[in-house]
Amino acid sequence: MAKSRQPVVSQSSRQEIDAFIEQLNRAPAVVDHGRRGRILFALDATASRQPTWDHASHLQNEMFHQAASLGGLELKLCYFRGYNEFQQSRWLDNADALTRTMNQVHCAAGHTQIGNVLHLALSETRQQPVQAVIYIGDCLEEKLDPLCKKAGELGLLNTPVFLFQEGADPVAKRGMREIARLSGGAYHSFDGHSSGLLKQLLLAVAVYASGGRKALQHFAAGQGPSVNRLLEQLK
Repeated sequence: MAKSRQPVVSQSSRQEIDAFIEQLNRAPAVVDHGRRGRILFALDATASRQPTWDHASHLQNEMFHQAASLGGLELKLCYFRGYNEFQQSRWLDNADALTRTMNQVHCAAGHTQIGNVLHLALSETRQQPVQAVIYIGDCLEEKLDPLCKKAGELGLLNTPVFLFQEGADPVAKRGMREIARLSGGAYHSFDGHSSGLLKQLLLAVAVYASGGRKALQHFAAGQGPSVNRLLEQLK
């Protein structure tokens, strides 16, 4: 059964942006410079996201291409939809391959599987460190305690989860904030009016995973004033 959509939130306040950047600043340092940074990029592809899926896909494809241009970064895409369908790609450093995989994904009615995302993150990082998990979704329909346990385990492994909530579902907001806190990551909400900001924050996480705070500061120096305002607190 498809989930009902909640009204979208208004454009993110400066206070929320500052809180996100502060959380990013507290995330574990990237210490293994001999290997590529790795990001697990997870998507909710259930039916409630269908109205904004095309726009979100375009935004995510842009992020893939810009992240690939950073160098030193690999991404694995996973998504859930339908009746217990959970898919994942192999680790990729080619933006075109990521885009082709992304463009094959379509929404289908079903329930959230955030637990499977966190389980995959744990499995992958126990084999080789994962510098960040990025999750984009709108709802949370699972029991929170098991999710928090997995998030805490990721925190102990220095694998922060960065959760971006589309919309204003209060249950999802509360749960995603807790997952972010326990894993050492960060939470942020977005709507149709803040897609540009979302892309900037996604890239901030990608740069951070690739090269740590110094790389993030270098990235900010080459961007417009809005990016510099967002990232100035990391100095």
